[in-house]
Amino acid sequence: MPRLSDSMEQGTIVRWIAKDREPVQRGDPLAEIETDKASVVYEADHGGVLERVASEGDTLPVGALIAHLLEEGEQAPSDAAPREHAPREPEAREPEPRDGREPPEPEPRDGRETPAVEAQEHEEQEQARGDGGARRRSSPLARRLASEAGIALSQIQGSGPGGRIVKADVQQAMQRAQEDEGGRVAPRPSPIKGEAETVQLTRTQELIARRMAEAKATIPEFTLQSEVDMEAAVAVRDQLKVIAQERATAAPSFNDLIVKACALALRRHPKANGTYRDGAFHLHSAVNIGIAVATAEALLVPVIRDADRLSIWEIASESRRLAGAVRDRSITPPQLSGGTFSVSNLGMYGVEAFTAVINPPQAAILAVGAVSQRAVVHDGELAARHRMTVTLSCDHRILYGADAAEFLGFIKDLLAQPLRLLV
Repeated sequence: MPRLSDSMEQGTIVRWIAKDREPVQRGDPLAEIETDKASVVYEADHGGVLERVASEGDTLPVGALIAHLLEEGEQAPSDAAPREHAPREPEAREPEPRDGREPPEPEPRDGRETPAVEAQEHEEQEQARGDGGARRRSSPLARRLASEAGIALSQIQGSGPGGRIVKADVQQAMQRAQEDEGGRVAPRPSPIKGEAETVQLTRTQELIARRMAEAKATIPEFTLQSEVDMEAAVAVRDQLKVIAQERATAAPSFNDLIVKACALALRRHPKANGTYRDGAFHLHSAVNIGIAVATAEALLVPVIRDADRLSIWEIASESRRLAGAVRDRSITPPQLSGGTFSVSNLGMYGVEAFTAVINPPQAAILAVGAVSQRAVVHDGELAARHRMTVTLSCDHRILYGADAAEFLGFIKDLLAQPLRLLV
């Protein structure tokens, strides 16, 4: 399993593209692999005859064996097959689940820590007793789905390695039950909530959920909120629209102005561009800003690299290119990696203010609300002016209150005097 992003711990083989036991050349697509960032087509780094080891749907840690590329006539090592595909050694019978709870997860035998998703989907091999007393191999997810649907595992033919029952087998059984005599299989309805539809997370959603939970559990977070006077920024953007029409290009958005302001502020305040790790500050030389882009299935954060060195027009072009790649699913792991700071903007949805979750291991993230006219006191008089609320979430291990306040204040000053962003 190749490492396709800097934060990748494991990957799922979505589908094999190259055929088993057939020759491939260097650069030929071998498989589509889903990482914590995106789905990527993995290409052969040299020629040979492909001999698959892992199956479609398998989730394996980085470095685990998924296939061999053999020379003509070469045989695969006999001891290289992963445990999932090897004959299972006899073992003591595991206790049956009680009260609907799962038995304790077995300890990894090789002494290494097993990632949670891997343990749930692939390494944990439990047994379920059929009607005839035979023991059936099944994944925890398959058992749970079968239990909710009221289907006995003894009625299901497993398609996984060694006849193991997997999620797809249970879903097929549920579909057959629905077709037979118009029967309907669904999770047992709650008398209060009614029937519930179970929607399984995608690989990306699952890892986003885990990373966000880890962030809230491990980062000592504090937030600062302030209002930005955007009157001058609105005027400058109107002028940029005119220039964009003359150039036949897209005008920079408010978010592009914000990204540029953050980039200059990060150069001035290096702690906000750093990370805390192993009792030390790591201050990064590159200013790489992630911009949150929503899709129908997940929230991805492509990265604008060296944003402090780019003009406002270059930032506008790069942000549109990356957002388009996210939405048409052509984004690559390198484009989603290496961020040192993030900007999340919900202003286009009419949201006035919100608090964003820090994207570890970054030190901070800026949440941006809508630009709208508000009644404020300006030069001693009540006036309607364009204002915008920003909320900075900070990791208190590297950013203290005064540091964060100065950083946020510099961003506010730049946006209030936007001509400084254009030079």
